[in-house]
Parts: sequence; structure tokens; C-alpha cells
Amino acid sequence: MAALSLLSLLLLLLLPLSLLLLLSLIVRPRTVKIPLKNRHVLVTGGSSGIGLAIARRAAAEGARVSILARSQAKLEEARQAIRLATGIDAATFSADVRDFDAVRRAAEEAGPVDVLVVNQGVFVPEELAKQELDEVRFMIDVNLIGSFNMIKAFLPAMKARTDRRPASIALMSSQAGQVGIYGYTAYCASKFGLRGLAEALQQEIITDGIHVSLVFPPDTDTPGLAEENKRRPPLTSIIAGSSGAMKADEVAEKTLSGIKSGSFIVPCNFEGHLLAIATAGLSPQRSYIMAFVEVVGVGILRLAGLFFQWNWYSSIEKWHAQSKQ
Repeated sequence: MAALSLLSLLLLLLLPLSLLLLLSLIVRPRTVKIPLKNRHVLVTGGSSGIGLAIARRAAAEGARVSILARSQAKLEEARQAIRLATGIDAATFSADVRDFDAVRRAAEEAGPVDVLVVNQGVFVPEELAKQELDEVRFMIDVNLIGSFNMIKAFLPAMKARTDRRPASIALMSSQAGQVGIYGYTAYCASKFGLRGLAEALQQEIITDGIHVSLVFPPDTDTPGLAEENKRRPPLTSIIAGSSGAMKADEVAEKTLSGIKSGSFIVPCNFEGHLLAIATAGLSPQRSYIMAFVEVVGVGILRLAGLFFQWNWYSSIEKWHAQSKQ
């Protein structure tokens, strides 16, 4: 009886250890460290919010920092803030990411970049039936097409860099790029699109030593959030209110940590980690430990996700039923 119990225990240990061994052999890409000190970091949307926080932190870590945004006046204010905080004088480039020619000129002026943080983003919440198509196009153009423009303009010099240390392209998505949310139809589409871009791009540039990170922050306390909240449909606030807002500096810290470790998926809070596991799909994974957690945890999180969906749809049905009374 004791021998049978011991055999059962050994089998219970052998199965996870065998899975860990298998995952350590097959996870790709391999682990990497991407240094920031004395390297050129360019951040779009760098004049405020998360972008400014990322630029400030990168400068504090010894990077040569450039920031790109539309408003030259706001860029100058951001440069002053970075200088006061770190003593580093950031370069500024005024361009609309929707304008490829303007972005290409900025890329030529900026020179080769080692870490490109594609952070720009706009968000106008509204049910699709009520939202004007101009607003839909605006979000798609800035959040998705603007990201293509940035990468297309800066990638040639990144591929041709003489410094062959690992480089990075980081894309700022959103937790609304992992799960659809009522009232975020166009925004979700623009942020979900970044995932397909990131997964395919990583395959295309891995042999150039360029590593893609996809960041998924929740609501973040930035100047735009208060304005966004004014337009949020009430149902959106009910459904999306479960994940609390983070500070821009907190998101910046998570972003740079993810970039430096070459992580493909970069969650920013506890809910983000759960979403990352639940939506891992066929995304790259460098850590065989995290791959193990994904393999083991995805079934449980799928069940939890179904409960969330039940709650959300129940809230939607209840809301509309009350509205009709």
C-alpha cells in the first residue's frame, strides 16, 4: 500500500516536471536582455501621460531619449519636465502619426533607434450604432495605422544598426485589446489589431535581433481619462469598472521592465496577468515557467471568463429591460 502511494506521488511529480522540461526546450524566442543605458529610446505620444512617464524613466536609466507628438508646445513642456527630473535633454519631433511622410522625416532626423515605443493612442467611447464613422476612422488611423507608419519609417535603420545588441519595438495596446467591452467597439478593434501586427512582426524581425513587446495597461490616470469618462456609456462603466485605474508612472515601470526582459506580452496589474494567461493563444512566450502557468491555468481561466461573460450579459439585459420601462 505504501509502495503504491509512493508510486502515485512520483507520477504526480513526474508529470509537471516532464511538462516543464518539454517547455524549456520548445519555448521561442529564447530569453534576452535589452539594455537601455546609452541607447536611443524614442517614444511616441511622449508629450504627456504614459508616454512622458516612459520617456522620463528611460532618461533616468541613462538612455538617450527622443519624444514624438503632434503639439510642439506640449513637446517643449515635456522636454522641460524630463530635464528637471533627470538632467537629460530629450530631443523632440513634431509629427502626426497618421501622416507617413511626416513620420518618415522625423525618422530621418532622429537617426537610428534602439528602442521604439509606439505609445500614441486616442479613445472615444460610444456604442457603434450612435458613433460617427469619422470617430471610428480617427481611432483606427491613430491607434493602428499610425503604428504601422511608425514601424515602417523607423524599422529600416533599426535593421541596419551597427550596434548589434538586442533592440526593441514596444506597442501600447490596452486591456481592451484583450477582451471586447461594451461601448469600446472601435477602440477594441484598433487595439486588437495591434496584436496581429505584433505577432507577425516578431516573426519577421527576430533574426535582426529586434524583439517585440505588446503592453496591455488598464485605465490609466492621464489627462485624457477624465474626458473619456464623460462620454462613457453607463453600461461601459458598469462592465469595465472591475479593473481599477493605474498611475502613468506605474504603467511606465511595467512597460520598461517588459522591454528590458524582451517579454512579448506585458501585463500591468493582477487582472492583466489573468487576461494574459487566458488569451495567450499562439503568442510567443520566452519564459518556460510562464508557459507552464498558461498551459495549466488556461482551462480554469476559461471557466472564470464564462462567468464574467454571464455577469456582463446579465447586466446588459437588465439595463435594457429597465430602460424600456
